[in-house]
Amino acid sequence: MRKKIMTVLCILAAFLCFLYCFIVFRIRSGSRFYMIWALGGMLFVGLALMIKFDLWSQFPPLLRRVVCGFLIVGIAAFVIAEGCIFAHYRDRGRPDLDYIIVLGAQMKPAGPSAVLKFRLDAAYEYLTENENTICVVSGGQGPNEPCTEAQGMYDYLVEKGIAPERILMEDKSTDTSENIAFSAEIIGRTDKDVGIVTNNFHVFRGMMLARHAGFEDACGISARSNIYFQPNNLVREFFGIMKDLVCGNLI
Repeated sequence: MRKKIMTVLCILAAFLCFLYCFIVFRIRSGSRFYMIWALGGMLFVGLALMIKFDLWSQFPPLLRRVVCGFLIVGIAAFVIAEGCIFAHYRDRGRPDLDYIIVLGAQMKPAGPSAVLKFRLDAAYEYLTENENTICVVSGGQGPNEPCTEAQGMYDYLVEKGIAPERILMEDKSTDTSENIAFSAEIIGRTDKDVGIVTNNFHVFRGMMLARHAGFEDACGISARSNIYFQPNNLVREFFGIMKDLVCGNLI
């Protein structure tokens, strides 16, 4: 009976993974990371087959211990990383910062993507409440973008009423670590008070990258994000944190 229940649970998990993969694909997340849910579905199908036909017990004991060890370490790392993400999920920064850095995201022919618009709206709100703060908009141009992300963000904020002289453009970066590093070069001094504007799931990594770049007292300014993409965003962010940790960008 226990084996049957475990098999059914694995099949249900596989179905949910495949369903979520299809949902994210249909409503378009802006990246192909959703394919990891298809991979997860296939892994659960494989696990269901292993349980049903009792294949796991046929593996050598040492291999079983190694696999279990990797799973335990992976789950622990995931829980810790997600805890760090949620700890800064609602950060609102501090008033009267010297600079805020708005991290780039996809620009579409019709304007900023939904993810980027959330960031820009949070930046606009902060800039209207703190009139002496300078804004750095950061992001280069990808192969599927009509202009640099920095230019698109600049245009959006100016159209909403932010004075052009309050906006500096960093238009060479291709990822989050470069967003921060290249923006630091534009600001010129790391003793300035800096806030990192990005979506809630991305605040922790952005803030840690800023501190690694020398902004020791950097704070996060959280923008909202699309609830439908949130599971995808949280899993993707875990891999982003692991990548930056391995590359030494968070230490």
